[in-house]
Amino acid sequence: MNTPYAWQTATARASGAVFDEGLRQHMLRVYNYMGIGLVVTGLVAFFVASTPALYVPIFQTPLKWVVMLAPLAFIFFFSFRMDRMTAASARTAFFAFSAVMGLSLASVFLVFTGASIARTFFITAAMFGATSLYGYTTKRDLSKFGSFLIMGLIGVIIASLVNIFLGSSLLQFAISIIGVLVFTGLTAYDTQSIKEQYAEGFGHEANSKMAVFGALSLYLNFVNIFQLLLSLTGQREE
Repeated sequence: MNTPYAWQTATARASGAVFDEGLRQHMLRVYNYMGIGLVVTGLVAFFVASTPALYVPIFQTPLKWVVMLAPLAFIFFFSFRMDRMTAASARTAFFAFSAVMGLSLASVFLVFTGASIARTFFITAAMFGATSLYGYTTKRDLSKFGSFLIMGLIGVIIASLVNIFLGSSLLQFAISIIGVLVFTGLTAYDTQSIKEQYAEGFGHEANSKMAVFGALSLYLNFVNIFQLLLSLTGQREE
């Protein structure tokens, strides 16, 4: 004979199973968007670097500053338009941003050897995967580290801007080391945040948009870890 307690337990288990499946699908959507964004970035970067008719007028003229700063303009665009964007427009903007980032990163293929780029990419993927998995599975509240990570990020950005004018190799080394630590920490922090935001249950459209912005945050962490590791260990073309 079924008791009210048994019925409630079965209902809670069924509800938990539905939530877990929804969360799994949400995280897969986040990682899929991020992966597609990285593919777009890589293809655009490789194509531009392989086409002298494109990279010469870009990277050998003042136009290179426009290309280098364009991704930052996209970040500001996302920040100011996030609340008013639909999920579809957010996806379109994210993939457009990925293409622009690829244009900006084309110089990587001109400066570093293909072998060191590939090696650094796989190291980055391993670091990112392990850290994101930790952020997803840990029961520890990572939000208390958020303010320190944001302060570290601001410090890295300011130091990088200053070093554009100083050109100090020692400062760049320190920036790269600290930057890798900061963006690795942000990967775990952002992964946990994406998971917790889904748990708040905002509805299908809102969750679809959050998946895009979650992919954007993880994408930025991945790209920055890759660039910083490459500056530390990459072998330059002779």
